[in-house]
Amino acid sequence: MKLTFFTLLKKDFRLMLAARFFLLAAGSLALYSCYINFVYVKLDDEMFPVCCFDPDGRLEGTADPVINVNTIEELTAACGDGLSVGIDLSGETPRIQMVSCGIETLDNLRAACAASYLTSCEINSKASWASSAELRSGASLPTADSGSFPPAARIGTDDREMKGRREITAEFLFFELAAVGFLGLAAMLFKEKDMGAIRIHAVLPVSGTAFLLSKLALILLADLAFSALLTLINVGFVEGLAVLPSVLLQAGILSLLMALVGFFCAVVLPDFKQFSLLYLVLAVFITTPVFLAGQLGIEAGWIKFHPMYHLFLAMKRAYFEIPNTSLLYYAACGASIFLLFLLAGWGLRREMARKG
Repeated sequence: MKLTFFTLLKKDFRLMLAARFFLLAAGSLALYSCYINFVYVKLDDEMFPVCCFDPDGRLEGTADPVINVNTIEELTAACGDGLSVGIDLSGETPRIQMVSCGIETLDNLRAACAASYLTSCEINSKASWASSAELRSGASLPTADSGSFPPAARIGTDDREMKGRREITAEFLFFELAAVGFLGLAAMLFKEKDMGAIRIHAVLPVSGTAFLLSKLALILLADLAFSALLTLINVGFVEGLAVLPSVLLQAGILSLLMALVGFFCAVVLPDFKQFSLLYLVLAVFITTPVFLAGQLGIEAGWIKFHPMYHLFLAMKRAYFEIPNTSLLYYAACGASIFLLFLLAGWGLRREMARKG
């Protein structure tokens, strides 16, 4: 039995090499890492530039880039694009100036970005808001607490860049595993079906369980290796090692679930065209709501009943070192893996019986 299983492992490994599975994984790893390190970490500064009119040199002690202007007119002009925010330190009370972009949520985010500069520089004066209407008249717009920003409290040890790295790495890993786990194992099986390997296995003394386990083992090991490399490269070696055990646990759960679903669909569907349509449905109608809910905060009441949503949240919690102690979550994952394994095995035996 052991000899048969290792023979199947060697056969499946060669099949993955022939299909350039590892080359595609290495390309994805390089692409994601380049985007995170050279593009994503700079998006916040490029999207919301902070301009400052500081004639007395009061803005000191910040490591974040600030665009300095020489006159109040330059500050007003710089804030007129609907993206930039301005800090006016010419008076006793600092003022945040900006022209509304038309989206209240985005305006609040831009103002909070500017306010973070004030609090990080330990300016003790109160800051007031100026909307696009008050910007022309030079008046201040007080907030509910008389226009003051309370001192910022630092929660955790991550700066803005590290928080962004953890968040985007978790999202990339989730969608990569959801796609590769579903598509990778299915592509291997379709290739074997085209080669007639299923018909051959049907008449050989090979266990269907060993046939399935060999593929699952290779896909799982490949996904775990990809997860570890993606984490260590983009989160950092020290921070990555700290979150790696919990990340690998969630990656293993997601990898097994998606691989079993992909295997079952590949067994019962007659050709790759129908499988491609099913994959499109998965990508658009199943994972997209999860992304919108998790990244943009666009939530609907039914999203809590979406199984992928809980897998997505578990992955993000793992990267932020938030322990997932829900026994119901792990029980549901374990039961789902077991039932999907039985279902995939039944589908494989049915296909072998039909081919044999």
